[in-house]
Amino acid sequence: MGEKQKRPIQVSFNSSLKIDFRGSRITTDAGLLLVRELDERLGLSQLISNNLTDARRGRNAQLPLPDMLRQSIYSRLAGYEDLNDAERLSQDPTFRLIGSEKIRDRGAALPSGLHWFETQVLTQAANLSGRTAMSREMIARAEGQD
Repeated sequence: MGEKQKRPIQVSFNSSLKIDFRGSRITTDAGLLLVRELDERLGLSQLISNNLTDARRGRNAQLPLPDMLRQSIYSRLAGYEDLNDAERLSQDPTFRLIGSEKIRDRGAALPSGLHWFETQVLTQAANLSGRTAMSREMIARAEGQD
């Protein structure tokens, strides 16, 4: 059996955040913080910038591409099936913490922005092949971890 953790867990993607297990402070999606730490250690942000194309470059984009992809992936990991919950999740403390500073300050994507991202950006031919390359490289990086 595991031993009791006496100190909070420090995550590398946000140095001001510490994870501590206390029954009095519970959020239903807190497990995503550990997934976010894993994606930080495996270099998901770098994989996104190396393999996905953001047609908004040079324009005023409200949310960075990595934040949009994380919200899309993490909401599915947390059991949210579709975009119906995006409005509520845009202000959820966990979803704000897993994103960039911009997300922490303003909130995550609303349903219309996330819908556009999933149907227009991720479905572009270059991004379809980029997503395949990201998956292969992420698996290779995970296999290389001790």
